[in-house]
Order: sequence, then C-alpha cells, then structure tokens
Amino acid sequence: MATAARPPFLAVLLLLVATVMLSWGGNVRVAEAQTPVFACDASNATLAGYGFCNRKASASARAKDLVSRLTLAEKVGFLVNKQAALGRLGIPAYEWWSEALHGVSYVGPGTRFSPLVPGATSFPQPILTAASFNASLFRAIGEVVSTEARAMHNVGLAGLTFWSPNINIFRDPRWGRGQETPGEDPLLASKYAVGYVKGLQDAGAAGVTDGALKVAACCKHYTAYDVDNWKGVERYTFDAKVSQQDLDDTFQPPFKSCVLDGNVASVMCSYNKVNGKPTCADKDLLEGVIRGDWKLNGYIVSDCDSVDVLYTQQHYTKTPEEAAAITIKSAGLDLNCGNFLAQHTVAAVQAGELSEEDVDRAITNNFIMLMRLGFFDGDPRELAFGSLGPKDVCTSSNRELARETARQGIVLLKNNGALPLSAKSIKSMAVIGPNANASFTMIGNYEGTPCKYTTPLQGLGASVNTVYQPGCTNVGCSGNSLQLSTAVAAAASADVTVLVVGADQSIERESLDRTSLLLPGQQTQLVSAVANASRGPVILVVMSGGPFDISFAKASDKISAILWVGYPGEAGGAALADIIFGSHN
Repeated sequence: MATAARPPFLAVLLLLVATVMLSWGGNVRVAEAQTPVFACDASNATLAGYGFCNRKASASARAKDLVSRLTLAEKVGFLVNKQAALGRLGIPAYEWWSEALHGVSYVGPGTRFSPLVPGATSFPQPILTAASFNASLFRAIGEVVSTEARAMHNVGLAGLTFWSPNINIFRDPRWGRGQETPGEDPLLASKYAVGYVKGLQDAGAAGVTDGALKVAACCKHYTAYDVDNWKGVERYTFDAKVSQQDLDDTFQPPFKSCVLDGNVASVMCSYNKVNGKPTCADKDLLEGVIRGDWKLNGYIVSDCDSVDVLYTQQHYTKTPEEAAAITIKSAGLDLNCGNFLAQHTVAAVQAGELSEEDVDRAITNNFIMLMRLGFFDGDPRELAFGSLGPKDVCTSSNRELARETARQGIVLLKNNGALPLSAKSIKSMAVIGPNANASFTMIGNYEGTPCKYTTPLQGLGASVNTVYQPGCTNVGCSGNSLQLSTAVAAAASADVTVLVVGADQSIERESLDRTSLLLPGQQTQLVSAVANASRGPVILVVMSGGPFDISFAKASDKISAILWVGYPGEAGGAALADIIFGSHN
C-alpha cells in the first residue's frame, strides 16, 4: 500500500525542525562531529575511553596518549600557533596567539571584542607601571587582566595562552618598543616579570591545583633584543654582540627570574642573533639555559615568523628543512608563531634531518600546557573559572586599579612649589598641546579597546574651567600643524597653563625606532613660546614611552613643574588630575 502523501506545510515544518536540531548546541552532535566546540566534551560518546580525556590522569600521561593517536601529518599541525580542528578526535581549532601586555588586547588573532564584551580594562604601558616600583601592584594588575581574559574565554572571545609580558632590557633609549618593557634596570624588570606573571597565571587561585593555570603567560623576547628598525638595521638581521658578563648581568636576569621565581608557562625566543646565532636556533640559550639551567616547566615559542627569518633573511640554514630540524631537534623549540614548521617539518623528517620522536617531544610540551589550562576538560564554564563572564570585565574596581596604577607610576621631574594646584583658586586653566586631549595615544601599543577614555583635558576639566588649544594638530608638530598664536593667547589669559606634549605611535613603536631624543618637530618651540607668554604657573606634562631631552624646560624659570606620565592607560587623564590637584601625592 502506498504511503499517504504528507501535506506540504508538514514537510516544511519537519525540515525546519531537523535544521534547528542540527544547528542547536544541545544534545544533537551531528554538526559537532566535524567542528567540535570543546575538546573532550563529556556529551560526545565517541570520546569515551580516550586516555587524553581522562581528567584523573596526569597532564603528561594525557598528552602522551593524545600524541600516540596522531599521524605525522596531523602532528606538524600542532607545531604552529593557528591549529585546525581535528574532528576525528573531537579537538576544536585553537589559536595560541593572544596578547595581554597591559590588558586584554585585540592585537593577537586569538582574542576579539564584540557587543557581548566591547572592551577590557586598559592599564598604563609597563614602562609607567614599573616606575611605581610596586611589586604587589604588578601582581594585582596581572590578576585583573587574567580574570578578564578568562571571562572572555568562557564566551568564546579569547584564548588561554597570552604572549606577555615583554621583559627586554630597554638599554637604547631610542628603541620604539621600550614603552612595552619595565625599563633599563635588570632588577626592576625581574621584579616586574615575576609579579605580573604570577598575577596572570594565578596558580594559587581557589580551585586551581596540580599545576593548573588561570591563563598561560609568556616572557619575551629572549634575548638581548632592543633594536627594531634604526637607520637600516632591522631586528630580523640584527646581531647583538654581547659579552658573557653583560649577558649574565643585564639581559638574562629578567628571564631567569621569570622562569625560576615566576614559574612562567612559556618563553619566546626573539628574531635577532646573539653573537652570530639566531636565538631560536641556539641550543645553548634554549635547551641549555632555559630548560637545563632554569628548568622551564612549559613550552618555548618563536617570535612570529622568526623560524622563517633564520632561513630566508639571515641565511643561517641552506634549506627550510634544515631550519625546521635545527629549531626543533637541536634548540628545543616547541611552537612556531607562523606556518613555517607546518610546511617543512614532514619533509625534514622524511629527509632524516630530525625524527618523528623530536616532533613528539615538542607537541607533547604544547599539549601538556593545554591540559594544565583545562582546554581538554570540556566546557570551560563548568571548570574552576567557569563562573567568570562579561560581568567581570570593566568592573568599577578594575577601572579604579587602572587609575591607581597611573597615579603610582607618574614621575615628578621638577617642582618649584607650583604643585599641587588648588582647584578652588583657579578661575581658568589653559590646557595646551598635541597630547592635551589624547585618548587613543594614552593607551600605547599592543592595545585593546578600553572600558572608557579619560583624556588629560577631561580629567582636568572635571575640577576647573578649561580652555583648550592643541598648539599642534599632531605630535609631529611641523609646518602648518603648528598653531602658535592661539596657544599663546590662551596661556596669556589663563590663571595656570598645563602643556601636554610628547610622542605617540607615529614617533615610537614596534618596527619604528627613534632617531632623536629631542621633542618631535616644533614642540620645543611651542613649549617655550607658551611658557614665555603664560600669565600664571606652567606645568609641563610629557607623554611618551621613551625619554626626551627636556633640559631646556628644566632650566627655564617660566616652567614651574614637569611631570612624565608615560602612556598612562584609559584613566590617564583622571590620574593626572589627581596628581596636579594633590588628591594623590
């Protein structure tokens, strides 16, 4: 007997229900068989009995079991930062590269903001934070950043491995990336590294045991790196000639402390060579020092494309296969930021330049790290930090800590009795300079979207009546960008003048070193003209990562006080006002 035909509307309804079931993240797992959402998802029956999903086993045992189930072609895919999903074992895609230099950043592809979490707390650049010399503050910042990172991870917006902090020694004041570092002092850089890493990883947090981590930090860039692009000398080919004493006394201490005292999860090797050897290919520096002497309990990652660079630009190896072999087998590299090792490692094994066991060692270290982070424990919302979510990002206490950090870091360079100012006695304040109303500039590089900006003009204007003149349309302050007459007129009619000058990322940044220590363009002319015309005290504020020669301002009787504010983060303007008006000493 023929089956009765279904009414058309019923057929459409059944098709709609089937479509919803396939796309719904409930009990139906048809779609997830191809694109898993969580590794070792408890509701995926096909994973039952897999040793790498046994949460009672050690991380090393679980990693060993997982490696044993992979083909060589699959293994090399786990040597690089952008890892594709492996549906047959229920492993979702993972991006290792996330950044958290001074807050959760959108720079790394592993992290993004969305309407669900539109921003995160943006602390001052480390060069300013370190000026507080407050180790407990370094750790407190790390704890806030990792809380916000975990909260974002739980809703699919961030990874678990953050390639921060940058603890290179800021030896050359022209270096564009000095702003990212704790500065030129090895002792302070060491204290900063330990505090920030302990805060990020938060290994002692409630519910975290057996080597588990809140997030994984990474101390970079190992080692003797402080040149990016200076008069044709590039970081990709720069060879740092360093004596053993200078290496041991200056460049290595922050990394040593980071590993031994901070128990960091990772170290990143740099682009440059040290005494003729690329750091990512240097067995003595990586396998010998980091793993041998310092006993790193974690993974070693290359800076992005640095394995490619040692072959294509430094010409350190004759073939790409040799580059793969020397970094993995000899030096002990585990992870390549970039795709070079995914492209050339199989051929290197086939050529006999390294063994499959060498590959196993590297990816085992990577898998152990992901085990410690809970990546292979199913839904992160059911784990130790599972309660964290958007409500824990940009909280009032987090934002207040950003403000307090800027207050503690700001440096008083000169004061002839002008500070603190009394807001009650000021009828008008001229706020002048290319950084006087800076918002994005305050954040620095390796930035995220901040919770809220408070510019210097806004911070000062909350207490007194202000008149604003930029003086220059940008920090380059050259040619037609100089607007001297209006700035001078504003200063001449105000009770007090605050001049905010300095730099931004057009002057100093990654891949851009400075060629001069003088204020950019005609900023010196602007400062002098405004100071000479000012009716009342002049407060000079310098916003920058690296130092400037402002000896002319220090010697000037017309300039009563000088403050250096680094790149002070989202609350920089409020913190500056706290200092100027004396609510914080």
